[in-house]
Amino acid sequence: MADPLAILQKTWDKLKNVPKGGHVFGRIVGRMAPYTGTIRPIVRDLERGYARIEMRDRKQVRNHLKSIHAIALMNLAEVSSGLAFTYSLPPKTRAILTGLEIDYLKKARGTLTAECHCEIPETNERAEYVLEVVTRDTSGDIVTRARAKWLIGPLN
Repeated sequence: MADPLAILQKTWDKLKNVPKGGHVFGRIVGRMAPYTGTIRPIVRDLERGYARIEMRDRKQVRNHLKSIHAIALMNLAEVSSGLAFTYSLPPKTRAILTGLEIDYLKKARGTLTAECHCEIPETNERAEYVLEVVTRDTSGDIVTRARAKWLIGPLN
């Protein structure tokens, strides 16, 4: 069986310098995780221990208050933490999100950018990691701060 994380890593490595590669890679991620695809993530930067993901403001992600819906913001935090973390994992490692909490600090409008810096696991031994994701609007104001708990272990 092919290692899905290795495929993800190789795919980004091929697309990162291609024009619109971040859009294409975001669509691929959205096909792998269909609910994630609902926010149409755009990968702006992805490297070991770091991800910067963008989400554009559009009607499909808005709420009745004319701002971006709370769950769309949580979805952005999840994909940002997940990509930063899984891109960094050693071979033959599986990862699963076990918890996600978020603080909403400001109404979110316009294009948003979520960033996650994370510790890079050295082995695939079972362990839990807590990652922070900060999402900013175009003026640089923080709109959310999230904490994602990821559990890793060896791929069966």
